[in-house]
Amino acid sequence: MEDLEVRVGKKVVKNSYVILSLLSDSHLFDAKPGQFLMVKPPSPETLLRRPFSVFNQEGKKVEILFQICGKGTSSLSKVEEGYNLRILGPLGKGFTFDKSGSFLLVGGGRGIAPLFFLSKVFFKEKIKFKILYGGKTSSDLPALDYFKKEKIEPIITTEDGSAGIKGLVTDPLEELILSENFSGIFACGPRGMMKKVFEIAKKFQIPTQFSLEERMACGFGACWGCVARIKNNDREEWVKICKEGPVFKGEDIVW
Repeated sequence: MEDLEVRVGKKVVKNSYVILSLLSDSHLFDAKPGQFLMVKPPSPETLLRRPFSVFNQEGKKVEILFQICGKGTSSLSKVEEGYNLRILGPLGKGFTFDKSGSFLLVGGGRGIAPLFFLSKVFFKEKIKFKILYGGKTSSDLPALDYFKKEKIEPIITTEDGSAGIKGLVTDPLEELILSENFSGIFACGPRGMMKKVFEIAKKFQIPTQFSLEERMACGFGACWGCVARIKNNDREEWVKICKEGPVFKGEDIVW
């Protein structure tokens, strides 16, 4: 974990989504899929850093994907190329997997961020996988061009049918599971979506891992600003998502 000053590179804005490149002149980023960064927005009105999953990593460049939904993300969406930002990271515990396995990735909306990074690793390592990518409309699929560039073909769903299969991202799940022998499922997105993924996977006895999204104050466990109810043996307890996660086994989450 390092506190770095980075330079803003290319910025892609698609509807309410932003993909921002962050460049380091002296450090080689070494994030793992599922880890995140704490980024300090430029606005003086936002005192705390904001957490963002690592969307992409290439040498001294790391990219984050976020949706404009408040003062912090709004100010970050307006930064120009060459602007210097402070980031802390990489932080948290990412996804774990056996390279000999076969996996299904399920991303809803901006929850695709850690899964695009994971899919790139799988593709490079020749690990078998399929990926489901869903949104309410085609406007909620900002990562499509990035998948195309990497020659990765996700199965697309939209609730209004404007792209891919009409319906929820969880709708094709059972059919896919029946057609493939998946050894694990990884997911990130809205809570209700992830709960549905867990229920379906449990039905077929497939292990799951979920990246939980939560507001964070520090990002490294100094406060209790982000918590999740997690099972520990025969008891339940509150844990800090930033320190113990953000990735958890589905069976350990109190849904």
